[in-house]
Amino acid sequence: MTRLLIVDDEPFIVNGLKTAVDWGNIGVSAVLTANNARQAKEVFNDRKPDIMICDIEMPEESGLDLLAWVKEHFPSTESIFLTCHADFSFARKAIELGSSDYILKPVPPETLESAVLKVMEKIRKQNRLAEQSQSWVQHHPLFIERFWLDLVQLVVPPTEAAARQVIKERKIPFDEDMRVWPVLIHVQRWHKKILQRDEKILEYALKNVAEEKLRDLGAKVNVITLESRKMLALIEVKPDSPIRREQLRDLFESYIQSCRPYFYCDISCYVGNISPIHEIAKQTKQLLTLQANNVAYNNHVFLEDHPSEQLGTIPMPDMKIWYVMLAKGSKTGLISEAEQYLNALKNRSGCDARSLSHFHQNFLQILYTFLQQKNIEARQLFHDATSAELSDRAMHSISDMLQWVKHVTDKAIGQVQEIEQSHSVVEKARRYIESRLDQELSREALASQFYLNPDYMDRLFKKETGMSMKEYMLNERLRISAELLQKTDLPVTEIAMQVGYTSLSAFTRLFKKHTDLNPSDYRQKHKAGRSK
Repeated sequence: MTRLLIVDDEPFIVNGLKTAVDWGNIGVSAVLTANNARQAKEVFNDRKPDIMICDIEMPEESGLDLLAWVKEHFPSTESIFLTCHADFSFARKAIELGSSDYILKPVPPETLESAVLKVMEKIRKQNRLAEQSQSWVQHHPLFIERFWLDLVQLVVPPTEAAARQVIKERKIPFDEDMRVWPVLIHVQRWHKKILQRDEKILEYALKNVAEEKLRDLGAKVNVITLESRKMLALIEVKPDSPIRREQLRDLFESYIQSCRPYFYCDISCYVGNISPIHEIAKQTKQLLTLQANNVAYNNHVFLEDHPSEQLGTIPMPDMKIWYVMLAKGSKTGLISEAEQYLNALKNRSGCDARSLSHFHQNFLQILYTFLQQKNIEARQLFHDATSAELSDRAMHSISDMLQWVKHVTDKAIGQVQEIEQSHSVVEKARRYIESRLDQELSREALASQFYLNPDYMDRLFKKETGMSMKEYMLNERLRISAELLQKTDLPVTEIAMQVGYTSLSAFTRLFKKHTDLNPSDYRQKHKAGRSK
């Protein structure tokens, strides 16, 4: 059963919260109260409550101060804060200290009950995990990896007391004076097209190689998967560890050179700083930022504290000139300009994800303007899987951005050149219609096959054939159905379906409207004519 502590300097609020919910009905065995932080600490020392509901603004010692004390001395206790003010600074501080929820007064009973039930479920999950950790599987690699992920993902509050409590509960073999040296391993790209299953196998192999190399240094290490293509090596080091930063740099340079030819990939590694175990989330965030801003280098080892020159804004190319080249269809010239600019970025200090994003936005602007003027719909032209994949990767590095620029430039100019030979587009459209007369085919669906605006496609079609797309589809359906009525004994129902009509009555009305005869009379008339 769960013990609940309510702390507020106003007695009537304490009583109101105590009676607002049928606590016993939801599994709370004892409701304890206090009117200030001093009384609350006495209750903690005597009864060790599982959940604390606490007001933030209290005289002498605030609720935030009390929470800091609780997290240090009773880290397993979950907290819910109450306040009269929607002040974000209070909420942010509460979250940093590990509060589970933050509620504005006055508190509706159903909101209070919901918040407590949510916290109770969290406690139950933690208790189940603690029980599991006492079994023989407590040192299984998956449990160890879960422990590190809980630290990295802030499931465990980033305080020394909370980290030590979890280590104790899960019986993790980790000495008190031990520190952690994190290294982020990032697979920048694969050089072969591989299935997701094979990618996981290769990442598993990369983890094993990293662990083996680090163990050669005599270090205890765990390599965990953060997400696809990103792994975190956590090296346990004592204060007197002989391992030096230069050794790690050399080791990971060797690791990269060893893995490249065997695993068909580019890898970069980011060496962090030695830190206490409870600061591993902060360290990991810094390494991920370092990785995200590496858009220039492949197969490189970065040291987190290595000074880097900041230039501010990277100058952008003259997109007006590039637009003229795009409009003139100078694909080779435009790609050459993009190659020169992007390759020059690799040698500029200060080039990061932000500067690459600015380039991407500027290039998209001229590309979409160009396509719009040509009546081509970008969402249709680039909806294929290859375009989507290259677009997703473009922001990762200069190399990926260049590959995307080449792809979209080639596709855009190629489509424009095809459209400018309008007869070829219309001829393809006619063949497309003729092969799908038995299907429902709208003007929009037909235009999308050629990445064109429907109105523009209609104008092209009418210029070439003298008919709109809709008129052409109707004429073709009537022509085919007339021939089938004359030359075959197929039932009228089947002929109607052959030209895209599921309703016999609708087909009959349409046919009679254009021929002055219903389908059966038309068949009899023309067969009689052939027999004379």
